[in-house]
Amino acid sequence: MAPPPKGKAPTKGAKQILVENTATVNFYRNMALGSTAFYGVISLGFYYEYFTTGIICLNVLVLSIYAACYHIMKYISRPTYSDNSQLVDPGLDLNMEGGMGEHVKDIVILSAITHVLAAVSNYFWFLLLLLPARAFWLLWTNILGPWFFQEAPEDTEQDEKKRKKMERKMKRYQQ
Repeated sequence: MAPPPKGKAPTKGAKQILVENTATVNFYRNMALGSTAFYGVISLGFYYEYFTTGIICLNVLVLSIYAACYHIMKYISRPTYSDNSQLVDPGLDLNMEGGMGEHVKDIVILSAITHVLAAVSNYFWFLLLLLPARAFWLLWTNILGPWFFQEAPEDTEQDEKKRKKMERKMKRYQQ
């Protein structure tokens, strides 16, 4: 196994983040459009007579998820320019590990997989239930779990002094 690299980890430049963010947004937009087109061609071409109101509602749901994720990615990766058109801030790095962009990309991927597989069987729509399950898991592991199971605060030096003072008072009253 190789030893860990020494020194500071390399960082990305602002222009590189901007270029990668643009490519990422375009890639996931194209993924959403491609899966929608695939589902539309297969479903309307072969299973048109089985289209129900429920299936149409699920398609509207998935299209809403795509639109929301696209706009979220565009919003959080929005660059800021100075008055003289210099890049000041490239926006949030969508490819940062463990960041907000990663979660939004996971939603698009799951929705696209569900959309493509739903062209084969309507039972694959149940995969969308993984979205609220994942949201609850993230909520539990990052907020609720640590809050419920946090350890009691340690006694500080001042608390120790107060405790000894109380013990001395109690000894005086007992005598």
